[in-house]
Amino acid sequence: MEQRNMEFMIDCGDIYLRELRIEDLDEYFEITTHPGVAEFLPDWISTKEQRLDWLANWEIPGGREFLQSVPHIGTRSLKFGIILKETKAFIGCITTSIKEELPAPNREVGFVLSMHHRNKGYTTKAVKAFTKFLFDNTNLKSLNAIALTNNVSSNRVIVKSNFTFIDTVVIENKKYYHYILYNK
Repeated sequence: MEQRNMEFMIDCGDIYLRELRIEDLDEYFEITTHPGVAEFLPDWISTKEQRLDWLANWEIPGGREFLQSVPHIGTRSLKFGIILKETKAFIGCITTSIKEELPAPNREVGFVLSMHHRNKGYTTKAVKAFTKFLFDNTNLKSLNAIALTNNVSSNRVIVKSNFTFIDTVVIENKKYYHYILYNK
């Protein structure tokens, strides 16, 4: 875990997690509107103007507020960019927020990775580092993760990140596998 030039970062080897920036907009928008991503994360679909608004007015300030409130994060959300260390390319996001549709304690970890950077272990590294950061630095006792039952890649990442399968849940008429990870 590092903090350089007032920007919070978590080193994960060949990738790192860092606070979002306005400069991430183009890559962020491209990733979340790709059909292979949108299929599994339909509520992340937006116009570029909406994404800019969310980034500037919610995600960036919300992330700073989350980090400033550690260890008592309450219901605050945090979203980091996943950055390829070698090229400094923005290749995805990882987030934690409250998932109202899940039973308490209902804090969730979610993630998205560019279609061009999959199957290289980056997402699993990001999830493991992010959950370690959350457990080491906040008062969280558990984290949830969900993935559509047909999203083989995300379910595999969740299991490789040491989450335990709990049950199948239906959210907005779609079936998800529900997992939990406890702070040890």
